[in-house]
Amino acid sequence: MRTARLLFTALTATILLSATALTASAAPLAPSFRNYVALGDSYTSGPFIPAQRLDPLGCGRSTNNYPSYLADRLNVRSFTDVSCGGATTSNLAQSQDVPLGRNQAQFYALGVHTDLVTLGIGGNDYGVFGRIIDTCPSLRSSDPTGNPCQEHFTANGVDTLKAAIASTQANIVTALRGVHYYAPHARVYVIGYPRIAPDSGYCPGILPFADGDYAWLNSIEETLNAAIANAAALDGATTYVDTYGPSLGHDACATGGAAWINGQEAGLFTPAAAYHPFRSGMAGMANVIYQNLT
Repeated sequence: MRTARLLFTALTATILLSATALTASAAPLAPSFRNYVALGDSYTSGPFIPAQRLDPLGCGRSTNNYPSYLADRLNVRSFTDVSCGGATTSNLAQSQDVPLGRNQAQFYALGVHTDLVTLGIGGNDYGVFGRIIDTCPSLRSSDPTGNPCQEHFTANGVDTLKAAIASTQANIVTALRGVHYYAPHARVYVIGYPRIAPDSGYCPGILPFADGDYAWLNSIEETLNAAIANAAALDGATTYVDTYGPSLGHDACATGGAAWINGQEAGLFTPAAAYHPFRSGMAGMANVIYQNLT
């Protein structure tokens, strides 16, 4: 009888250990990366988010942007962030003049030892984001419940910004080829843009667009993110990371600290540049990217 009990106890222990091992093996594990390089524009660099780096200061590169959070979480051996506010796809291969300095061509940060690259870019090509921000708030008063900004950028029935984004897709395809050329052994992730406007409702005190232009702004972002995703698919060796979907409920109008994106508030002492991610938004984006890595 005692021998039977011992055999039963040993068998039970073996089954429990096996089950634990199976559970552990089923859990997603973060891949091991050694040399991470982050490329991108201001939605990557994080202007005005404390604390700002000085290399150069004009890039608005924060030590609390999503690449920094991701690098910490992955515990990489080396981390190089060359993202820069105002960057277009052309600034990946060409240097960029910024206030108080110059950012060298971002591709210079890549090398044969780079094994992880994130790229967040495209919104500045053809001035798409800049033209929206510079134009839409001033048009609200002309038709507060209409869509004056959409009408402003529509010519002969064609949305000129969406037409420009079609060319941005080709630029990103070319950019990804450059990434693979300079970092041939890297896993590459291209990052979409998070939501600025809510799915429904308005907050003109924070996001001073005409009511009808909220839906149009969302459609512009959706078009841009689709172009980025299509570029990744055409490249065939790049993974697209959607931050627009996961940022639902974290738009500029979100309350109670849920917002990932700043509204119109601007100034040297704001926690983020106007219409750009807060520190919380960067942390949220880093989490989405990390989940894609696993």
